[in-house]
Amino acid sequence: MERREVLRLSAGAGAAGALTLGTVSFADAASGAADTNGAGGAGGAGGAGGAERTRRITGRLPAGAPDFVYLPIEVPDGVREIAVAYQYDRPSVPEGTPTNACDIGIFDERGTALGGAGFRGWSGGARAEFFLRADDATPGYLPGPVNAGTWHIALGPYTVAPQGLAYDVTVTLRYGAPGRTPTPVYPPERARGRGRAWYRGDNHLHSVHSDGKRTPAEIAALARAAGLDFLTTSEHNTTSAHRAWEGLWGDDLLILTGEEITTRNGHVVAMGTDPGVFIDWRYRARDNAFGAYARAVRRAGGLVIPAHPHATCIGCSWKFGLNDADAVEVWNGPYTPDDEVTLAEWDNTLVAHTRGRAAWLPAVGHSDAHRDPDVVGLPQTVVLAEDLSRRALQDGIRAGRVWIAESSAVDLAFAVTGERGEHAGIAERLAVAGTAGVTARLTVSGAPGCTVSFVTDQGLVYSSPLPKSGAGTVSWHTTPDHAAYLRAEVRHPATTAGLPGPMAAMTNPVFLGRA
Repeated sequence: MERREVLRLSAGAGAAGALTLGTVSFADAASGAADTNGAGGAGGAGGAGGAERTRRITGRLPAGAPDFVYLPIEVPDGVREIAVAYQYDRPSVPEGTPTNACDIGIFDERGTALGGAGFRGWSGGARAEFFLRADDATPGYLPGPVNAGTWHIALGPYTVAPQGLAYDVTVTLRYGAPGRTPTPVYPPERARGRGRAWYRGDNHLHSVHSDGKRTPAEIAALARAAGLDFLTTSEHNTTSAHRAWEGLWGDDLLILTGEEITTRNGHVVAMGTDPGVFIDWRYRARDNAFGAYARAVRRAGGLVIPAHPHATCIGCSWKFGLNDADAVEVWNGPYTPDDEVTLAEWDNTLVAHTRGRAAWLPAVGHSDAHRDPDVVGLPQTVVLAEDLSRRALQDGIRAGRVWIAESSAVDLAFAVTGERGEHAGIAERLAVAGTAGVTARLTVSGAPGCTVSFVTDQGLVYSSPLPKSGAGTVSWHTTPDHAAYLRAEVRHPATTAGLPGPMAAMTNPVFLGRA
């Protein structure tokens, strides 16, 4: 298929773009007959005796190919297992030009409709092969019936070199008794906890069920070692990990299910969605579809949290705006200039709430840990919740009763008090007259060598180093007329010229004055 034809077909499929290739049939696979694919040639490999049959499909996508290319596979009756392997070329390209990168996944006979029931798994670019059957599947894929009908392998040409992308897909059907799909065991929504307390968690983590290298068991052990009370499993565009944590939760560790919805215009953590609920990712900002999927996250009981909004990887920068968000990830992994930009952008949004004119967006922080040496719990979101449960933690985050720390070694308490004993903590409002004196106090421990700063709607207004022990209390006096809100930062010494030091901890704001 010529480049002009590919672009014409994909343009008619929506702004994100999709293209369906010619159907691959296994009806004559035993004869070794050749397939003909609309985007390139194909060869067939016969299966002796009918127990296993294989087709090899090859083709080339031109530069400017659509976001998703579907390869229909006619699956006959009696198939026990589908196995897929693929590869693609990675040609040399001019400096500054991305070479080829192509993701893969699969949809069953129920179809490829957005948000539909046909989704059966996605591994992005993390795996070169996968299988699925009733009783088992490769991590990232969902075990279940292999029903007869038209299945679709989904290719996602993430970047395409100027000379195009040559793909090579091998599909093997194995015949036999179907097997039984085990009933999934999902984590409970509540752990023992400590009643109303500050709970530490990490809501952005990856395992072998997407592009991580750690097993759920390894992540659970690291979470406990990091002093976490809860975590959220958030694999890229799949829910397969939801059933993979059996035996790993306990009174000391609550495990929430979720997904990192990984679109071409940014990533979003769906925190605490109902187990097994899949949220689609196949759209761009110009499709004007994100609001509908944000509502789908909430219908599934989750929070919408844009992840690393200013990350520099292709497709990572957040383009959907923040109107549909419940919180925003301002700190992702080790603190970097990307986080500094996100922090400044988030801080600018707080002014709209200074007199109660608009809801405000709480800040959270997560590790996004994938593999060694990524640190689970760097950073961690610390939430004031009524108990250690999904709903209570989400209520705490939604309300902004949150501060962020680089580790469980750091502890803090932040409050603002008035002249007559009025008191407000994180996410609260100190409703006093504009001329009334107020005092902000931050008590910190576990932050040696760090400096405490207070930030208002005018910017950074006061800083003071902590004692060498890293523990102490810093106070600052102002009035609501001079500070619409107050928040606190604890930073290490600067390591990059022209930038403040890396964050050790930070709070959400306390608002000042009568609304």
